Formats: sequence, structure tokens, C-alpha cells
Amino acid sequence: MLRACTVDELPPGESVRIAGPEPIAVFNADGELYAIGDTCSHQDASLADGWLEGCFVECPLHAALFDLRTGLPSCLPAKEAVRTYDVLVEAGVIYVLAEAAGSEEDAA
Repeated sequence: MLRACTVDELPPGESVRIAGPEPIAVFNADGELYAIGDTCSHQDASLADGWLEGCFVECPLHAALFDLRTGLPSCLPAKEAVRTYDVLVEAGVIYVLAEAAGSEEDAA
């Protein structure tokens, strides 16, 4: 389990990045929490720096949209999905369910 932040530190419409070998972005989309691989599958850009639109995040580099629920891109230029992770909230702290960033066994 990776600690992201407290619930209070991630208000609706915001995101946080967990650094690591494979960074993870955690989003608060209108009260629903999602975690996906932070790096756009099209080009090296942080999705945590993108724009949140409902359950989608727009890559800040070339405007590819990724569904936070599935990791699938909904438009070009991205063609490959990003990884998704389960999120858990315990005692007001947001955790991403991954043993270590990039662990293949922990994909959602």
C-alpha cells in the first residue's frame, strides 16, 4: 500500500502525484477517488498535471483523454491505456493499493 495524502489534502477537482519508478496519479473527481499510472501512454507527460473533466483527465501535452475508471484513452493521440489502481481510505488517509509502484500484480 502506498500513502498518497490525507482526504483534506485532495479536494474535488484536484490531483496528487506519488513519485516512484512508475509514478501514480490520484484524482478526486467530484468526491470519487481514482488512481492511474501518471505517465501519458503517448508521450512522457504527467497526467497529474492535466485537466480533470468528470471521470476523465486530459493530458497537458497533447490533449489525450483518459478514463479514470478504466485507464483507456478516449481520443488520439494516445492509443494505449494507462494502468489503474484501487484506492482505499483509512482514518482520513488515501492509499493506493500497490505493493510498490510498478508491481504487475497490483493492477486493477
